[in-house]
Amino acid sequence: MIQIKRFIDRVATIESRQGRDVIIPLSDARILRDELAKLLIDIHGTKKDSPEEAIQIQMTGGTFK
Repeated sequence: MIQIKRFIDRVATIESRQGRDVIIPLSDARILRDELAKLLIDIHGTKKDSPEEAIQIQMTGGTFK
């Protein structure tokens, strides 16, 4: 997660200087890509593991006929 935090910090720094481009070394970009992929895999795995909650809806008309 450190590369994601570093990327966010770089973008914030460049925004504060009113810069237009973010340039990062290829090695940092690869690590950032890997961290993002791992994060997405973890999120996807978490969604698969949790059972979907069944929602039951009951509508009654009361005394309406």
